[in-house]
Amino acid sequence: MIEISELYDLSHTMAADFLKKFTYPWEALKGIKDMILALGETLGEEYVQVSDKVWVHNSATVAPTAFLGAPCIIGANTEVRHGAFIRGSALVGENCVVGNSVELKNVILFDNVQTPHYNYVGDSILGYKAHMGAGSITSNVKSDKSLVVIHSETPIKTEQKKVGAMLGDFVEVGCNSVLNPGTVIGRNASVYPLSCVRGVVPANSIYKTGGVIAAKVGE
Repeated sequence: MIEISELYDLSHTMAADFLKKFTYPWEALKGIKDMILALGETLGEEYVQVSDKVWVHNSATVAPTAFLGAPCIIGANTEVRHGAFIRGSALVGENCVVGNSVELKNVILFDNVQTPHYNYVGDSILGYKAHMGAGSITSNVKSDKSLVVIHSETPIKTEQKKVGAMLGDFVEVGCNSVLNPGTVIGRNASVYPLSCVRGVVPANSIYKTGGVIAAKVGE
């Protein structure tokens, strides 16, 4: 339940060909910057290079107070709101929301992703229609700075110091939740507000207060 093929419908991202090269999503993190640079050179006339290595679709809306760091791509009909801080290495899909005081760094956001209010998303991949509630963040570095391990049934060493969260399609993350380094949340799963999440949350489940995981009724 933690492989790219199980988490994501790749028809909803321009990074599809890139992601197909990997089994697990965190394996793609180190190549996001180079992928964006290569992809940017292939974009059509509907994309405007607003500054060096920064491409924005002509239907996207970017507030004048937002910062777009290179390299990044902003997809069609996406809204980048007041005070958003895109540090770079960010591929933001179509119909997304990057809200006020949101910070993105080394990320892939599939189409229709919403990070609308006070979110930090770093070294992470968010699937189609994933939604981060207000104040929810991805923590991408362990407090002891050791390499991140994915705590699945069999722990997987990533050999990387910086790994945020991998959110499958249709994931809902409640307000003010913290997704600890190496968190993987399966498709159509939900996280209660104020949660501190670590490890793997199965698809079609609910992560409740105290770390209790329950299957969604009817799923």
